[in-house]
Amino acid sequence: MSVYHYLTVSAILFALGTYGVLTRRNAIVIFMCIELMLNSVNLTFIALSRHLNSLDGQIFVFFVMTVAAAEAAVGLALMIACFRNRETIDVDQINLLKW
Repeated sequence: MSVYHYLTVSAILFALGTYGVLTRRNAIVIFMCIELMLNSVNLTFIALSRHLNSLDGQIFVFFVMTVAAAEAAVGLALMIACFRNRETIDVDQINLLKW
């Protein structure tokens, strides 16, 4: 398989993640779609790193995965806090500026 196959799969995954972020209203699903987008970027980094015989892409993937794990932990904590205050995680009903 060539690098173009991996880039095509990555582009499809990124498009699906973007579609999910723009169309879903559940905050957990939106965060899962963001994680899907980050993983598609990781796939691109790994494919190009392998194609160019360089470790730079794999190092970037390590940092992106670290930031994604921290983002997931903070995002889940924020969703739990919003659910305790509003009793919903629907992003249309969560408006923190109006109490």
